[in-house]
Amino acid sequence: MRLSNDLIQDINRPDINDHKNSFDQISSKLSKKGIDTPDIIEKLKAFQIAIPSWALGQGGTRFGRFLTGGEPRTLEEKIEDIGLLHALNGSSGAVSLHIPWDIPENVDAIKTFATDLSIKFDAVNSNTFQDQPDQKLSYKYGSLSHTDPNVRKQAIDHNIEVIRQGDALGSKALTVWLADGSCFPGQQNFKKAFQRTYESLAEIYDALPADWKVLVEYKPFEPSFYSTVINDWGASFNLANKLGDKAFTLVDLGHHLPNANIEQIVALLLFEGKLGGFHFNDSKYADDDLTAGSIKPYQLFLIFNELVEGMHHMDKKFDLAWMIDASHNLKDPLEDLLQSVEAIKMAYVQSLIIDRKKLWECQESNDVVMAQEIIQDAFRTDVRPLLAEARLQTNAAIDPISAFRKIDVRKSLIRERGMKSVSSGL
Repeated sequence: MRLSNDLIQDINRPDINDHKNSFDQISSKLSKKGIDTPDIIEKLKAFQIAIPSWALGQGGTRFGRFLTGGEPRTLEEKIEDIGLLHALNGSSGAVSLHIPWDIPENVDAIKTFATDLSIKFDAVNSNTFQDQPDQKLSYKYGSLSHTDPNVRKQAIDHNIEVIRQGDALGSKALTVWLADGSCFPGQQNFKKAFQRTYESLAEIYDALPADWKVLVEYKPFEPSFYSTVINDWGASFNLANKLGDKAFTLVDLGHHLPNANIEQIVALLLFEGKLGGFHFNDSKYADDDLTAGSIKPYQLFLIFNELVEGMHHMDKKFDLAWMIDASHNLKDPLEDLLQSVEAIKMAYVQSLIIDRKKLWECQESNDVVMAQEIIQDAFRTDVRPLLAEARLQTNAAIDPISAFRKIDVRKSLIRERGMKSVSSGL
């Protein structure tokens, strides 16, 4: 299913006048504060958030999975669904593939297919957290950290194969997340496991093309519950430093213990030049993989505050990997992704309208009250008309969720693919 530009503009037409009034009001308000609205719109238009190939199907829990219907059955259908999202929001112009779930049968054909939908290939993701049907050795007790060198070699070779697949598609980054760890005290020698992981990653690092980077993801627990080999940002940062200039830390917002100060972690990684990218989601308890901004929108804003601060204050342009990593257990997966992209862009724009000069002055003079007022004023500003204007200028939908339902996208997908279609991968 593809959405024509004419169809989207027909849906936009009844809302144009209301949007224009809302946009004029916020533009006037921001102009009085010396904020360049056209510059913000251009930054929004350039801001792209990758959609993971595995997030286009219905999620689930260890207790069960409830089908929505119309799930993409092939890599082509997954890219086609991302094309639907991109047509609606103008900000989902990249796909992040998981190998071996999404190995293209014909690379040139897939590249042409994606290009036709204005979709690029973002970071590719390796998979050593589960055993594949044709796999010789098991990852039950670890992969890159395994005590058996043959298992480690198998995991290393897999990651190098993922690099090869990604390079053929035009990707420039490998994301490594390990399930390696232990569930019981005494099960694993922490130091030896970390050393083996570093040595394995070093072999993978040496296989990176010159213009590539590797993103090392961390997680404090799950599926291992007593320890994980790369348990926090410090362990990831340590590995990235040891590996070299092409290695960076990847921050998944759900991969932290409750109440962790993620924005401070982001600031420190920026300061060290080792922040590689994000997996966006939200959580109440741990790695809940909920819709971005649905539980802690203020935290999401504070994270972007540090990102924008870093780009301003440190005078650097950061080439970060932005990706959603969520599990849609109850919602329509495509609607959930539309909501996440919207929340991420809102946090980004709210951070852009902070009066940085005044904030720095308040911080230097220890004016705690006014510093809080400045950032909360930006957070409380309704920036949705700015997002809608950026979409309008890229021929996308003023209101993506509303358009999705007016077109009745899910019904059309079910008609094409069936009610019991199941997306590949998890």
